Amino acid sequence: MAANMSWGAFGKATELRQRIFFTLGLLIVYRLGTFIPVPGIDGQALRDFMEQASAGIGGILSMFTGGALGRMGIFALGIMPYISASIIVQLLTAMVPQLESLKKEGEQGRKKINQYTRYGTVLLATFQAYGLAVSLESGGLVTEGGWYFRAATVVTLVGGTMFLMWLGEQITARGVGNGISLIIFVGIIAEIPGALAQFLSQGRSGAISPAVIIGVILVMIALIAFVVFMERALRKIHIQYPRRQVGMKVYDGGASHLPVKVNPAGVIPAIFASSLLLMPTTIATFSQSQSGPVMSTILAYFGPGQPLYLLFFTAMIVFFTYFYTFNVAFKTDDVADNLKNQNGFVPGIRPGKKTAEYLDYVVMRILVLGSGYLALVCLFPEILRAQLSIPFYFGGTSVLIVVSVTMDTINQVQSHLLAHQYEGLIEKSQLRGKRRGSKKGTARR
Repeated sequence: MAANMSWGAFGKATELRQRIFFTLGLLIVYRLGTFIPVPGIDGQALRDFMEQASAGIGGILSMFTGGALGRMGIFALGIMPYISASIIVQLLTAMVPQLESLKKEGEQGRKKINQYTRYGTVLLATFQAYGLAVSLESGGLVTEGGWYFRAATVVTLVGGTMFLMWLGEQITARGVGNGISLIIFVGIIAEIPGALAQFLSQGRSGAISPAVIIGVILVMIALIAFVVFMERALRKIHIQYPRRQVGMKVYDGGASHLPVKVNPAGVIPAIFASSLLLMPTTIATFSQSQSGPVMSTILAYFGPGQPLYLLFFTAMIVFFTYFYTFNVAFKTDDVADNLKNQNGFVPGIRPGKKTAEYLDYVVMRILVLGSGYLALVCLFPEILRAQLSIPFYFGGTSVLIVVSVTMDTINQVQSHLLAHQYEGLIEKSQLRGKRRGSKKGTARR
């Protein structure tokens, strides 16, 4: 039925249209907020600074905040504090028994965990906003410094992050898809036309050869196709269900598959690794405190594109891929217990502990390919940009986010269309049943 979807079916789905318009409206509100500046910023000094840093750390941060950081808008922190807080809470839920039992309480437990995530977002956003305010002040990018500027910046930026969190929750509940992911997606997409125009202007001026421009475009298309292929790649584990008896009837055993994605952790390892690795260089860049020996060493060896940066980025991606998969995304003990409760088993493997060990064996080897894929996609654009001296930033993390969110949004729209078509079929069958009942009643008369 998904293959037969058409614009006619889309036009009849009134609820889906309302959800799409609601989502677009809130995303427009987000884009408008990126142009509202934080009070006390020296606009000309900030523009000069961001032009110098557009190909490095400034380009990375501006890409993920939809340009709000480059303009120092009220959404300069973006939604990243909420993502970091949610990842930390998820990891703590997997490690702390009290939070794990709270997660198993159902809806009430989920609400409490969400509340803890909001508290963590406020703490992280406050810390980051204060650090950014002090860095801007020491870097000479403000008109008048002092505690009043710091307090105003912290209140403005934390309020902007909490408002974005609320927008994301509203999009998730009343719109299409995951609201937090869509906000990041729109922020990245909004910066692509300007970066592409700058890239092409470098080709017209002769700074970059046409062959390099065509090669970069072809590489990006091939990278997107590779990400789509890997995100849809599955390892299917055969599951057998025994014959069962219900009353006087005996039902034959069935067979199904347990799908295990090549990349069960998604883009979370890349986001978490990049946010941790870029934190010291971000503070050093905005404060312009490169004269100290410690900061100068960090910027020399751990700046974007440097060998140590690439090495540690790869190691952290691999670590977080394994850690997040086994502790949050695909807990083999819980999967084995669920199969045992449903009387399912892997052929040749005993239920329970042996099944969990077999799943560990399979997932451990799948993640060799999955973590390598994530590291390759995240590092290849970095190396390409450094070797070809591309004047703007583009990274594999942004490519992963754009492709993943696009695929998830398309799946959400398809599921809403399928639900609408099923509702139409049920209504038609009910009308036919009523017509047949009325004809039988008239015949009896």
